[in-house]
Amino acid sequence: MSELAVFSGHANPDLAQEICAHLKVPLLPTRLKRFSNDCLEVQLQANCRDQDVFLIQPLTAPVQENLFELMLMLDAARGASAARITAVIPYFSYARSDKKDAPRISLGGRLVADLLSTAGASRVLTMTLHSPQVHGFFSVPVDQLHALDELSSHFQSYDLSSGVVVSPDLGNAKNAAAFARRLGVPVAAGAKERISDTQVRISTLIGDVRDRDVIVLDDEIASGGSILELLQHLRSGGARSVRIATTHGIFAGDSLQRLASEPDIVEIVCTNTVPLSDAKRVPKLTVLSVAPALAEAMRRINCGESVSALFYADQDAAKIAAE
Repeated sequence: MSELAVFSGHANPDLAQEICAHLKVPLLPTRLKRFSNDCLEVQLQANCRDQDVFLIQPLTAPVQENLFELMLMLDAARGASAARITAVIPYFSYARSDKKDAPRISLGGRLVADLLSTAGASRVLTMTLHSPQVHGFFSVPVDQLHALDELSSHFQSYDLSSGVVVSPDLGNAKNAAAFARRLGVPVAAGAKERISDTQVRISTLIGDVRDRDVIVLDDEIASGGSILELLQHLRSGGARSVRIATTHGIFAGDSLQRLASEPDIVEIVCTNTVPLSDAKRVPKLTVLSVAPALAEAMRRINCGESVSALFYADQDAAKIAAE
């Protein structure tokens, strides 16, 4: 690898440390200062001149503060004459703000994409965007990884002879189908209508779940409303057991505890794109690491190699790209 410098914001330093351990490079220090008027200042406390700089910062709660810290880091790296600056954003929360579905509302996903490039990002590395079209909001190159390999490797240790993958909504059905192919099981999906940020309605379940062990796949779980609504349909459909799989485990408020209290749910699996405090962790929770995948993508970016094999949602497409 050519010389690279890796820094982390304060959103998920444990993930950044693990990524650097896989890359066998040090995680360089960053200083965040808050002034008496509540303004922030960031200092990257290592040399950036002519370096390939990677700034790791998921947009987790508090989202606005973590976003602005990332923009200050980008500005600092650009001012320090970095050769290239990659914003590594394992969780891009503003991907949910992807369309104007009401008059006179903001389009946060596009605005944040513009802000990141204006602040100094040469490219972006992220994981499992909530809406695929957000990829096109950026004016700089974007590499989008997914966690289907990590999730499928975990579930392949179970007896899947009666398994089925279920997507809570039709919009996620393509990823659910790719996940089901990895596991060699059929797929089903719910027809979901979102009423508010925390309320959804699932009118029907498309597919057979009777006497089957269900794996519900969703890109992120925030309030858990979609899962709890889907659970009613799985029960009425005669599902035998339910496991939850998600890339981004937001688990706002007491949502994780509420999901874990459901007797039908035997396991909740997420990745470490979003940090979870010890107070939130429950016995049914399993957290998988995406640090190896992010580290490999960063290595490939640094070496000028193709990253496509890591972010194709379908294994067959990845094989075609590699040929």
